[in-house]
Amino acid sequence: MEKIVRQALLFDFYGELLTEHQKNIYSDIILDDLSYSEVARDEGISRQGVYDLVKRCDKILEEYEEKLRLVEKFLDTKERVSRIHDLATDLKGMTDREELQEKLNEIEEISKAIYESY
Repeated sequence: MEKIVRQALLFDFYGELLTEHQKNIYSDIILDDLSYSEVARDEGISRQGVYDLVKRCDKILEEYEEKLRLVEKFLDTKERVSRIHDLATDLKGMTDREELQEKLNEIEEISKAIYESY
């Protein structure tokens, strides 16, 4: 996964666990795509201070993910739902009863796995 996308996902899931100061700076860098220099100027701190804070936040957010695995579960569920959607789309206009039943069984298995994973 592209680093910036991963950082954004981690921030979406765990950002509220950061301090207000960390959230503001991390959000400016990761979500708003501001430069370290711009954030440093706005916050009245050094560029190195911003860089260090972002690295520290990356580490904190990754540690939360290691323990809770919320992003991993989200991406897995998203992939499974996409598969269900594809199978449902395939069902439209299908006339072969055996093939239809196979796809319905797969949908049932995937949905059961999603349900049981929570």
